[in-house]
Amino acid sequence: MNDPRVDAVLAHVRLLDPIDDRERRSIDQILAIAPTLGAPFDETAGEVHLTGSAFIVGVRGTILHRHRRLGIWVQPGGHVDDGERPSEAALREGQEETGLSLLPVEDEPTLVHVDVHPGPRGHTHLDLRYLFVAGAVDPAPPPDESQDVRWLDFDSARAPSDPGLLGAIGRLEQLWRLHGDRWRAMVEA
Repeated sequence: MNDPRVDAVLAHVRLLDPIDDRERRSIDQILAIAPTLGAPFDETAGEVHLTGSAFIVGVRGTILHRHRRLGIWVQPGGHVDDGERPSEAALREGQEETGLSLLPVEDEPTLVHVDVHPGPRGHTHLDLRYLFVAGAVDPAPPPDESQDVRWLDFDSARAPSDPGLLGAIGRLEQLWRLHGDRWRAMVEA
């Protein structure tokens, strides 16, 4: 299957400068595996698929939630719906799982990190992680989502998070230091 969304994803993944060895391996895996998948965004088509998740930053740090099935602290995210781009899935999942209004930090959502990891049902996620900004309000997830969702300053976010997030949290902190004033103005406008 020739899906133009895969070509766009691969072009963005090639532009990433890996933050650590884990991300370097994940980049290599995504570049090798994604083009071979018959239905790369369909969670029911095979054991491996692309997913989208949202790194949310703001004046209070970043948002993590305790995954209901896995019991670990991760960023919001999930499966890509039919016809949806991974960045759209990341935005949708981020808003659904936090109850917050999110904005991309650029005109289009920015891919800032990737990670390959086991999913909750024995399959593998090729996770594409996009950056969004939110105001300083508390998350308010709906009842059918994890209620254990919170802002954590960047130092505090490292302790409970899944090991696959440690490098990414460092990148988020660096980006906030560089662009936080502009991003803060976006959500305060």
